[in-house]
Amino acid sequence: MHKTLLLVDGSSYLYRAFHALPDLRSPDGHPTGAMHGMVNMLRRLRADYPAAYIACVFDAKGKTFRDEMYPEYKATRASMPDDLRLQIEPIHEAVKAMGWPILMVEGVEADDVIGTLAVQAAQAGMDVVVSTGDKDLAQLVNERVTLINTMSNEKLDQAGVLAKFGVPPNRIIDYLTLIGDTVDNVPGVHKCGPKTALKWLTQYDSLDGVMANAASVGGAVGENLRKALEWLPRGRQLITVKTDCDLSGHMSTITESLAARPEDVESLLAFFTKYGFKTLQRELSAASGKAAPAAAAVAVAGGGAAVVVAGGVTEDLFAEAPAELRYDTVLTDAQLDHWLAVIDAAALTAVDTETTSLEPMTAQLVGISLSVEPGVACYIPVAHAYAGVPEQLSREHVLARLKPWLEDENKAKVGQNLKYDSHIFANHGVQLRGIVHDTLLESYVFESHRPHDMDSLALRHLNVTTIPFVDVCGKGASQITFDQVELGRATAYAAEDADITLRLHQHMIAKVEGDEKLNHIYRAIELPTAVVLQKIERNGVMIDAGLLATQSAELGARVAELEQKAHELAEQPFNLGSPKQIGEIFFEKLKLPVVKKTPSGAPSTDEEVLQKLAEDYPLPKVLLEYRSLSKLKSTYTDKLPKMINPRTGRVHTNYAQAVAVTGRLASNDPNLQNIPIRTKEGRRIREAFVAPAGSHIVSADYSQIELRIMAHISGDENMLRAFADGVDIHRATAGEIFGVPADEVSSEQRRYAKVINFGLIYGMSAFGLASNLGIERGAAQSYIDRYFARFAGVKQYMEDTRAQAKARGYVETVFGRRLWLPEINSPNGPRRQGAERAAINAPMQGTAADLIKLAMIAVQGWLERDGLQTKMIMQVHDELVLEVPEAELSLVREQLPRLMAGVAELKVPLTAEVGVGRNWDEAH
Repeated sequence: MHKTLLLVDGSSYLYRAFHALPDLRSPDGHPTGAMHGMVNMLRRLRADYPAAYIACVFDAKGKTFRDEMYPEYKATRASMPDDLRLQIEPIHEAVKAMGWPILMVEGVEADDVIGTLAVQAAQAGMDVVVSTGDKDLAQLVNERVTLINTMSNEKLDQAGVLAKFGVPPNRIIDYLTLIGDTVDNVPGVHKCGPKTALKWLTQYDSLDGVMANAASVGGAVGENLRKALEWLPRGRQLITVKTDCDLSGHMSTITESLAARPEDVESLLAFFTKYGFKTLQRELSAASGKAAPAAAAVAVAGGGAAVVVAGGVTEDLFAEAPAELRYDTVLTDAQLDHWLAVIDAAALTAVDTETTSLEPMTAQLVGISLSVEPGVACYIPVAHAYAGVPEQLSREHVLARLKPWLEDENKAKVGQNLKYDSHIFANHGVQLRGIVHDTLLESYVFESHRPHDMDSLALRHLNVTTIPFVDVCGKGASQITFDQVELGRATAYAAEDADITLRLHQHMIAKVEGDEKLNHIYRAIELPTAVVLQKIERNGVMIDAGLLATQSAELGARVAELEQKAHELAEQPFNLGSPKQIGEIFFEKLKLPVVKKTPSGAPSTDEEVLQKLAEDYPLPKVLLEYRSLSKLKSTYTDKLPKMINPRTGRVHTNYAQAVAVTGRLASNDPNLQNIPIRTKEGRRIREAFVAPAGSHIVSADYSQIELRIMAHISGDENMLRAFADGVDIHRATAGEIFGVPADEVSSEQRRYAKVINFGLIYGMSAFGLASNLGIERGAAQSYIDRYFARFAGVKQYMEDTRAQAKARGYVETVFGRRLWLPEINSPNGPRRQGAERAAINAPMQGTAADLIKLAMIAVQGWLERDGLQTKMIMQVHDELVLEVPEAELSLVREQLPRLMAGVAELKVPLTAEVGVGRNWDEAH
């Protein structure tokens, strides 16, 4: 360690981190992507490469000697993006706080400073490690100097340089001079690539040798070489890293100026807090024993605040919080009476529960926290059970006292994901009513693209670092349940949740209510949807466990057959779940073509590759079927019976409401939205979703909803006419594209039109369409051109939407839901193009999500108003699934499509198709 110098090419990593990471932002909106990349890279380097001497080298402002030598040097480089420029000074601040000396030398580049230091250190007998992503620095490698690239985990010593480039380090300058450097706008020999350069250097030893023998090099590339002879010496000068820079004005000696320094913990904590580096803030706080500036519940001046437990101080957990912060632990009836009076008189109360688990249908209540004003909250423990725990009020007693208030529709309540708390109270016979606000949904409506957990919200909006759950309960094998947490600590954590929830609501509601559209989405769609979802989750769905067991056995037998068949085709046994073994058999033994490679450079065997290879080879086809059936077995036929709740006899999924930026719901534990239905085996799983005796499964599905929304949004006359006339939209599209009457459209033409209809609203390119249809790219482009010629309104919508998205950073649904696109102006091409495709489709997906939520609200309202026994039991994409008693079947079949079609008035009619069956497969 004492003889190692670690040098970082800061300028190289700045750009790479900026383009590699998403558009991250601090709580106040300052861009932080490059900052995150640099900080994490430097911390990792210090851990992986301990060194006594370190330096981070950046390019200084202004021109260098290379600009004077060649005015076109780096002339083709785009100017630094504004979002990166804003991060330069904070990065320098962080680097210094992390103990890294910084060097920036006028008139030369960072490469030259690194080259000079590397030579000086090597001459002094030190080993040098240079962290960079710049291939030019490979010329510095020798027995003392090694390059590492932390972003690709690449390490280049002398052998590594030879293996990567085909030439040793002392020939890298010659090699790069011949091929040129497009990044720095340094020309080489025209059309001389790496292979040609390597061939010449192998034959003639050096650049000088190549130039001396230029007359004997034949072909067009030989002519290009001869044309470049006058230029090549200057090109070599530009590419050569300077190793004798004058650093006297910036440092004395390596040992005196570049000694590694300890981290400035206080400065780093302030930096992490300011820019929202939450995880690093916590790690550093824990490691140093120092609290971050924003770690207190409220970051204002004042004395310490204590957690008061039944009149006695038990823990001073808020040493940096204001004196007026008061969190009470309620252990007596007198205290409970006090808090009952407080919440009964309050205009709004924040409610939160602590439980034995996160499983909503089985978790038991451990405690309740309440808050009615910032900084004041209570925790009512009801089931803590550790040795020596103070006497608590019983769960039954507390719930009996609180039940009238909890069930009172007129007592306004706010919480963070109150759908979960509603389940907890329901587990104990209490129906939570009066839910008027939910901070999870406020955040989701206001900024759907950002995290919505309380810790993130508190840091982002209040600049408060909340107490992490792991600090209270631990993690991994040593984690305890909340009923084992000491009451003082439990109060600090739980009461903070209620307090922070109330403060978050007060901060965020103005942002939501300040926009009429967002307020409508929040109050008319998201809040009532959460209530309906809780009822759907609670209803659950009946599962035929015996049928699934039979299917599982059949799938197991078929999987075993496929495994045997795969072994026969491979002519040897192998693990069908091992990508390594599959790769060896595919590409080494059977010599199948390599379709694509993994990031590590190995041939890929993923789903896309197997699909491609399965067109021509039997083994990949067998593997695809094996994977598909194995997943069905493990994920559904084996797992679903184990998830039946013993108390209800049903499976209860959880619908995550604040996940997809489009507003779509996500189903989990189990995921009922992703059961594959394109194969007969997948469809059979739906047969196990059954109705009880005397009832039926009813499925209602919006018909071609996204195309109808496209017609409405774009206002395209031809598309509007097709839907108004009630014709087959795919047949009508085929007629327009192929120029034939609709009744003469062939099945193949209709199939093409269907792919085009759905593909274009998902932003499919001509390449994607060609691949999907198995046709030439030119033919695919021709179809797209014809489509847009006939549906000009659609094309105009797409162009307008892209422009609006770039200008505003978001698009909207028909109802005003804001769909953020953080990468829409990204300098990273693929990310920007992905955001542009999302901009086209998001309004359709988002509006469809809004419609199905409105349908759920309307249907549940009808069922409750009319006192029907019918239950909604699932929501899957654009489909509602109900369990309907025989006596109500005809009424539901009549009313359900009418209700769903009537939730909104678009320029085209909404239609819902209804199916009925003894199981979900029959109904669908």
